[in-house]
Amino acid sequence: MKKHIMAALLLIFALFATNSIADENRSMQHAESAVAQSVSSAHSEHEVAHDKSIWGLLKSFYKTTGIYALTTPQKGIVNGEGEEVSPFHQTWGRIIMIGIALLLFYLAIAKGFEPLLLLPIGFGGLLANIPYANMTGPDGFLGVIYEAGIHNEFFPLLIFMGVGAMTDFGPMLANPKTALLGGAAQFGIFGTLVGAAALSQFTPLFDFSLQDCAAISIIGGADGPTSIFIATKLAPDLLGAIAVAAYSYMALVPVIQPPIMRLLTNEDERKIVMKQQRKVHRLEKLLLPLIVLGLSIMLLPESTPLIGAFTFGNFAKESGVVDRLSDTMQNSLINIVTILLGLGVGSKLAAEKFLVSDTLGILILGLVAFAVGTAAGVVMAKIMNKLSSEPINPLIGAAGVSAVPMAARVVNKVGMEEKPGNVLLMHAMGPNVAGVIGSAVAAGVLISIFN
Repeated sequence: MKKHIMAALLLIFALFATNSIADENRSMQHAESAVAQSVSSAHSEHEVAHDKSIWGLLKSFYKTTGIYALTTPQKGIVNGEGEEVSPFHQTWGRIIMIGIALLLFYLAIAKGFEPLLLLPIGFGGLLANIPYANMTGPDGFLGVIYEAGIHNEFFPLLIFMGVGAMTDFGPMLANPKTALLGGAAQFGIFGTLVGAAALSQFTPLFDFSLQDCAAISIIGGADGPTSIFIATKLAPDLLGAIAVAAYSYMALVPVIQPPIMRLLTNEDERKIVMKQQRKVHRLEKLLLPLIVLGLSIMLLPESTPLIGAFTFGNFAKESGVVDRLSDTMQNSLINIVTILLGLGVGSKLAAEKFLVSDTLGILILGLVAFAVGTAAGVVMAKIMNKLSSEPINPLIGAAGVSAVPMAARVVNKVGMEEKPGNVLLMHAMGPNVAGVIGSAVAAGVLISIFN
């Protein structure tokens, strides 16, 4: 009996072992087959790759180059924001904008026209037009800079803080009536607002809303930070074009203003020598920023972000007890922000963003605004010279725009060319400083009206 049981168990074990070995053999066969197929596939791909000729490999590489992208437009190409780029903007548009960037380099380096502005703006424009890189997208180098400080108004406020720390209210306090010239130059802003609205209403040239016209007109003050601030509030879709136009005209003050100044004045007026200014007490300089901020709080709260940053920087400087902070605002902080602001503004020089009808319209209207603002300041100075008992050189009226201290330096340069030794710099700084406050006030008025 026991022998029969043992024989049955051995038989069952033998059958089980045989099935297991068969299953294992089948699994190994499947694995070997899969490996063989994989090796065969890899070998086939390897053969395909090696089947390409040297010429074919070079041709594939050529299609990834910028030369190919700039000469061969393709369908379905999108920029960093996911917007489709037209064939013109892929090719000739980018070539034109690269040429404009090189022109900005030339003006900055060879001509010395505000290199601190034009150099980073031009380089940002150059980077923005590189094919395939998509640096202007939300995750791109330029896109991150733009979103971090321009779109949210942060960089303009920091710039105003630094400008306040570098500003001396002494010339304006020494001759308060020159502040009127800063106000007169703002006529370019409101005059262009009316003119732009009329063109949009009665002609097919432009199709801007009243808010768009208000944002565009502020370019007349030649104040980049204020232009960005108001554009963010009233016309965010035009922010890039407005910022580029404002900073371009700020940098081109030495080119645009002198012909207007000479056209509206005669030789005798340009040679007028102004009296030396009185010495301003330190307490006057301490009280003025607080008074200006108090008035803006009570009358135009919408302007207080700009006015507040400006007056804080100036108050810190004039207090004399925080020299380290004042020095940082005047140097390190404003230098860093200028680099980032310039690159961020330059990001809007991408061909598909800049070479459009709206941008060209903004450039034209902005130039008109700036020219009218300059002319209004010069005419106001001519009138004041006729009515004042003390001589006033009409050239200083051109400094009423808020391009500090560029406009004042241009006035001084033109005055020295007409009469060597006739230093107008400090006299021009009065209306120049008043222009900074005036453009911020004008922006506050426009924002308040439309809000």
